[in-house]
Amino acid sequence: MAKQPLPLGTWGTISSRAMRWDKKGRADKFEAKARYRDVDGRTRRVAAWGKTATEAENKLRTMLKTRTRLSGSAEIKPESRVSVAVELFLAEIKELGEQEVLAPGTHQTYRYQCDKNLTPRIGEIRLVELTTPRVNDVIQAIRNEVGVASAKTCKSILSGALSMAVRHGALIANPVREIKIRGKRRRRSPRALEEDEREAWFELLRQDERAVRADLVDLCKFMLATGERIGEALAVTWKDVNRETGQINCSYQVQRLKGHGLIRRRVKSAAGERVLVLPRWALEMVLARWNEGTPSGSPVFPDSKGGFRDPHNVQHALRNARRPVGGQRRTELGQTLKAHRRRAGFTQTQIVDKLGWRKTRISLIETGRVRLEAEEAVALANAYRLSKRDRTALLELTELAGMRSLADEMAWVTAHVFRKTTATILEDAGQTPRKIADQLGHSRISTTVDEYVGRRARNPEAAGLLDEALRGIHEQHRQPTEGAAID
Repeated sequence: MAKQPLPLGTWGTISSRAMRWDKKGRADKFEAKARYRDVDGRTRRVAAWGKTATEAENKLRTMLKTRTRLSGSAEIKPESRVSVAVELFLAEIKELGEQEVLAPGTHQTYRYQCDKNLTPRIGEIRLVELTTPRVNDVIQAIRNEVGVASAKTCKSILSGALSMAVRHGALIANPVREIKIRGKRRRRSPRALEEDEREAWFELLRQDERAVRADLVDLCKFMLATGERIGEALAVTWKDVNRETGQINCSYQVQRLKGHGLIRRRVKSAAGERVLVLPRWALEMVLARWNEGTPSGSPVFPDSKGGFRDPHNVQHALRNARRPVGGQRRTELGQTLKAHRRRAGFTQTQIVDKLGWRKTRISLIETGRVRLEAEEAVALANAYRLSKRDRTALLELTELAGMRSLADEMAWVTAHVFRKTTATILEDAGQTPRKIADQLGHSRISTTVDEYVGRRARNPEAAGLLDEALRGIHEQHRQPTEGAAID
């Protein structure tokens, strides 16, 4: 009579044996093993090890009980590595992006963080081995070594992957759920351009030939006039502009995706799809850019070939505008410090660790992108053990390079600041949070207001308020259109 198989999820007799002996001939490592019938009907040998036979057998019993509870699916099992669950989760995110349920850039961001930060730290660990303390150590290491933003993204990825593992039956609970990520500092209050700062910004752009060639003057005015994101502003075509009423349709954004290049796609939320009304001065500026015969599908702010501009290139142009040109001394200082560092035999990482500075500080100093304080120059001179002559020359050059410029005063300005400025102007003029949210395409603009209605509702009063507040920068700095931008 054939022997009856073990019931599913059960095991046979546990046996143990010595595997290793010390110098005195005493066994110090034992193996416990048993036959286990898995949920797929196959019987497999399962083993565990310990310093004593009892310890090995207890470990095996615990493992077998866990295996019984966790009847993993064909794709994810308790023995699957974390990397397997992460890859399946990323495949799901990619599919949702292709269906336009999620922004396609989400998969690109997640893939980068997995390859760079998450998988190298935890990918080879098996799901059954995961605990909240172990996962917490990984996430906190990313926070400390890379940054809070990367840690939060990695936590979201891992939480999604392990939630999928729970659904597959490979885990009982998600160990990421209890993890908290604390920021190093309080979030700064939003800062907007005051009236004199707006004047200073456009003065800075007009003085910079690169900014003029990059068509930043009109583009910055347009973002102030509308509150649009940079990708939304670059996606506006002449078909979206009603040249009679000044209304523009804001339903698209330009984005660069790895493997796809530059694409123009619909904004990711219903709140982002809106119709805006240009202030009169902004409509005049836009109409001055129109040429008879221009295809309706052409962008209002094109690149040198008449196509859509890459937001990354525009951001680079804005960074160049903020960088203190006239900073030849600053560039010279950076090159001098780089030479001293190399002669002293240090890497950038070694110096920031030695001095306790932020990890990007040396890079910014050596490329001339930030102003070096006298105290910092002394610290570097000491670290590099400069001679008296080199130390004196370094401090003199630091003083010359430290003269503040207009660009230094505007170093905090980014493309998103124009959006905050638009919101501040409307708020100061008495517009309700709901109307401001409609203008900016926000789903939420206040912690006291959770939902807004009428997202596509026109807000003609905003155009009048922005016309009154910002016409001055257009009238004072009006200039002929320079043609297509050069990226």
